[in-house]
Amino acid sequence: MRYGRMRVFLRSIAGIAVLFLPWCSLAADGGAAEADHVKVESVEVAISSVGPIVLLKALGKAVPVFVDQTVAESIHAALTRQRLPRPLSHDLMRTILASYGGKVTQVVVTLQGSTYYGALTVELNSESKVFDSRSSDAIALAIHFSAPILIGRDLLEKAGQAIVAPPGSQRL
Repeated sequence: MRYGRMRVFLRSIAGIAVLFLPWCSLAADGGAAEADHVKVESVEVAISSVGPIVLLKALGKAVPVFVDQTVAESIHAALTRQRLPRPLSHDLMRTILASYGGKVTQVVVTLQGSTYYGALTVELNSESKVFDSRSSDAIALAIHFSAPILIGRDLLEKAGQAIVAPPGSQRL
């Protein structure tokens, strides 16, 4: 009876793996289906009437990424080299990686449907691995490690807006 349950369990796991395999390959290649990437020149945090926004700026355009307040604070603190009274999750991850000799070497932000994805490349002991991530978390970690942020040229064309301050926004 135990072996029958084990077989059912293993088949279930295999089925789940098949369902998630396409997403795993996207994370593993860092979204390499987009061969032409653009390096983000600057990152800004702004507050708009709908909440915090991170602006990824490149080639005279800005790609807006809506984030929650905690991520906005973490990115703003990293950009301004400000130390918060207590570490946030990104500070903790940076501290853990750095204490083991690891670092974030690059982030690639892609758009699938209406959702942004982050491919976070981490190097540890001369070995690199790419991890699927929320784009906002990947951006925050890239800034904490001073790692380049790349976006697909097609993403920049599709979601990028001419650089102007959004109505009702304030620069932090």
